Amino acid sequence: MTNSGERGSGFICGHLADVQPVTADSPDSCTECVAMGDTWVHLRECQGCGHIGCCDSSKNKHATAHHKASGHPLIRSYEPGEGWWWCYEDEVVFEVEGVPPVRPA
Repeated sequence: MTNSGERGSGFICGHLADVQPVTADSPDSCTECVAMGDTWVHLRECQGCGHIGCCDSSKNKHATAHHKASGHPLIRSYEPGEGWWWCYEDEVVFEVEGVPPVRPA
């Protein structure tokens, strides 16, 4: 993988090299919100384990809560057609060249 947002000779995110393929634990929902009978705004996929959680614009912020509990640093947008990634540790958003969105538009 290459990081399309390179600065000089280094990567913006130091965790990208550790990414392995993951399988989403939900096809289209934040299971924690569903269990609570609640809704969400947008979905994020953890790149450490495939957990699908709701974004920080959602009331419950399950993706960030998962990061805090697990320590997994990287998430990707799980919205159809969106290809961006976020690193909690490096506080940077980026796209990875040649890696399509998790869910096509």
